[in-house]
Amino acid sequence: MIDTITALVIFLLPLAYSPGPGNLFFAAIGARGGLAASVPASAGYHVATWVVTFAMGYGLARVLTDFPAVFDAMQVAGAIYMFWLAWVFLRAGASDGTMPARTASFVDGVVLLVLNPKAYVIITLMFTQFLSADGVDFVTQLLVITTVFTLNNLIAFIFWTLIGDGLARIFRTEREARLMNVAFGVMLIAVAVWMMMR
Repeated sequence: MIDTITALVIFLLPLAYSPGPGNLFFAAIGARGGLAASVPASAGYHVATWVVTFAMGYGLARVLTDFPAVFDAMQVAGAIYMFWLAWVFLRAGASDGTMPARTASFVDGVVLLVLNPKAYVIITLMFTQFLSADGVDFVTQLLVITTVFTLNNLIAFIFWTLIGDGLARIFRTEREARLMNVAFGVMLIAVAVWMMMR
């Protein structure tokens, strides 16, 4: 099982740390209010990650495969949500150095995961590679893979949140902060467009 966990972590590294809806969202939150501001949304995202990942491993992936219209609808809804997040950042001013005007909530984190098509693709691919019918029993494998995946995401998001926080410490004036918020907004729009075109 240790060999499987090691291979899984290596497999997830480029997927978890590359720019995507979740990473950019948490980098932007970090830029607005630091690591502390990301805690509620991170808790929501990762609780949802664990539940959705376990459910997909147990059979939800089959439903999404059999009913592609469901996946398409989630993809569109996720893109719309990303456009809304981009709008929030495009309108934001500078942070006062403590907390953002609106701290991302637990529900924001849940919605971000549920409407993130990249997450479903990665989860499905992960289970096709690492869930085996041999050896360790199915439920134990499912629990271990789900937990490793969730913890790996948590570490990646903390990393991206700290990057955002570091950028905020560099871009301190009102004008610089405004430019940084616009940059994050534009990146989120780009992600939303990418989600719509897949």
